[in-house]
Amino acid sequence: MKKWGKVKLKIRSNEQFKGLRDQKEIKEDQKMKIAVYGKGGIGKSTTSCNISIALARRGEKVLQIGCDPKHDSTFTLTGFLIPTIIDTLQSKDYHYEDIWSEDVIHKGYGGVDCVEAGGPPAGAGCGGYVVGETVKLLKELNAFYEYDIILFDVLGDVVCGGFAAPLNYADYCIIITDNGFDALFAANRITASIREKARTHPLRLAGLVGNRTSKRDLINKYVEACPMPVIEVLPLIEDIRVSRVKGKTLFEMVGSEPSLNYVCEYYLDIADQILSQPEGIVPKEIPDRELFSLLSDLYLNPINDGKLKNNNKENLLGFTTI
Repeated sequence: MKKWGKVKLKIRSNEQFKGLRDQKEIKEDQKMKIAVYGKGGIGKSTTSCNISIALARRGEKVLQIGCDPKHDSTFTLTGFLIPTIIDTLQSKDYHYEDIWSEDVIHKGYGGVDCVEAGGPPAGAGCGGYVVGETVKLLKELNAFYEYDIILFDVLGDVVCGGFAAPLNYADYCIIITDNGFDALFAANRITASIREKARTHPLRLAGLVGNRTSKRDLINKYVEACPMPVIEVLPLIEDIRVSRVKGKTLFEMVGSEPSLNYVCEYYLDIADQILSQPEGIVPKEIPDRELFSLLSDLYLNPINDGKLKNNNKENLLGFTTI
């Protein structure tokens, strides 16, 4: 792919530039951008990679952008840690005109293209700035507009505006969780950031994806109190975790282990729901104290005959429900 810095441009009138800009905006509007969030260690990147392949299997041209300084989002797609945008910019002394698309976009399994944003050294800088620089470079290369779907795989919880930066570019957010307290508490924080971003951006929550969970009672209780779609809940399948260790997606593992084909069907179902362009929602998070009380009550008072024992005693987290 040629870049503006490498070719001789013709001089265009203001009207021509406006027409090109309008065409680019229309082209961008026709694409879909998805931000995948969830508690660290929940299996978010493994899930993202499998969803990306599932979307590619449905005929979409997909780019996955890893937004974690660890730059391991696309590991199971490529089989190695690819160079990051920041690494490449530093090597070129931040001269954007000296960077080609093949310097930063790497081919992954199943035809999925891969980019790792990278990030500042641990304890320094802002990851949100790096995401912005990544999108800026991809636009300079005209690559940001070439894909049917761009999937941002974002690290962990949302604790500040920097972590929420990918939501500035997304049409939908998908939250990965399990049936545990910590993951749902993180999901609620992410929900709050979606609501905040939706004030100024055309962002919607597509829904939750439960990953590797044998139960869903806490998930059910959470979405009852904080209504949102549940896209899919994947059962507790050890091969999902093993795939990460092997550096392969489930789709690639099926080649040698056909018995795993049923697992891929879960991801294909998620892809089909995404491609249906769901209406999505602007969720409203549960206040922290209420969420602590709601989820901890399930631990303290297990479900009995389909109902929760509800009493106003001090719970294990150290405060009293009033």
